[in-house]
Amino acid sequence: MLSHEETMALIALAQQGDENATTVLLTENAPLLKSIIKRYLGKHIEYDDLYQIASIGLLKSIKNFSYEHNVRFSTYAVPMILGEIKRYMRDDGYLKVSRSIKSLSSKISKYIDEQVQTGNEPTVEQIAQHFGVEPTDVIFAMDATKMPVSLYEKANDSDGKQTELIEHLPTDEDKKMLDKLILKDMLGKLSPREQKIVVLRYFRDMTQGEIARKLGVSQVQVSRLENKILKKLRDLYNE
Repeated sequence: MLSHEETMALIALAQQGDENATTVLLTENAPLLKSIIKRYLGKHIEYDDLYQIASIGLLKSIKNFSYEHNVRFSTYAVPMILGEIKRYMRDDGYLKVSRSIKSLSSKISKYIDEQVQTGNEPTVEQIAQHFGVEPTDVIFAMDATKMPVSLYEKANDSDGKQTELIEHLPTDEDKKMLDKLILKDMLGKLSPREQKIVVLRYFRDMTQGEIARKLGVSQVQVSRLENKILKKLRDLYNE
């Protein structure tokens, strides 16, 4: 597993055109790609195709990553990889959008642009009346052809301040996955003994006394070790 510093160095080289650095990054992040595409297996898309599309998302992440994002590379890459897969599924794979829906969406977009230029932003009902369709058809057409966007794209909040889209999203499956990746990365920096204590305490719900008996130490020692580990994890999270 590459350290954060090694990953940053390889990304810098890859962005300068170093193909070897790019290859290393693709190889080292293969487990990440596999963990992401698992959820899409069984949806009439070949594994090799999914892996190739995920790899394209990873390559885009490598190309566009910047220190200014202030996140670890894996945290930045996951939304882009997911977006690439979802785009493929929508346009070429399991999720198809019919030509009629695409055509209606294009006409609606053109109509909205024309109305906005005259100072009038039409409602869904007005658009539906103009094209002689149901309001639900308008909503479906507009939503079905939307392109996925990065969770780190800037958007204006209610105060007019620019924030990243991810800050406005509720906890969902993708965010849970990001949290798991961050946790996995931090646990990888603990010693084997520290990792064992975390697993026993927080994943197997064992008490400090039970852990002490299992490790052959006192409960006081386990308590001290746990406090030390939690502080270490907090420091890693805030890096």
